[in-house]
Amino acid sequence: MIDTRAQGRRATGVLSYLSLFTSFGTLLCCALPSLLALLGLGATVASFLSAVPWLVAVSHNKTWIFAISGLLIAGNLIFVYVVAPARRKQGSACSPDTPAACESASRFSRIVLWASLAIYVVGVFSAYVLGPLLMRFG
Repeated sequence: MIDTRAQGRRATGVLSYLSLFTSFGTLLCCALPSLLALLGLGATVASFLSAVPWLVAVSHNKTWIFAISGLLIAGNLIFVYVVAPARRKQGSACSPDTPAACESASRFSRIVLWASLAIYVVGVFSAYVLGPLLMRFG
């Protein structure tokens, strides 16, 4: 028999880490170089890109990266705040003998999710909003 509780915990963990990884990727490829250049650290950006040249290729595909990251984060939001509570009410998400462990894992997933969302918002602002704002008011 398949243990649906273990599958649910794995799905939550995978979604949490995928959303954190992709939002961190958006920060690394697009937001961090923009922020450093804004602070007058263009030479730092140039040396960073010479040390890690694959970031240039990643930044050329930033629209896809942001779209996939946004979908993963949205999927994780739906899972953590809609699907997981419904499964808990049904009794199929957590073991009845260890409710504290389930609550701890749920709290950790929410922390990772909100950290991912914050990183993603900073990345979107830096990649798509900051440049036009600076051009308009600069």
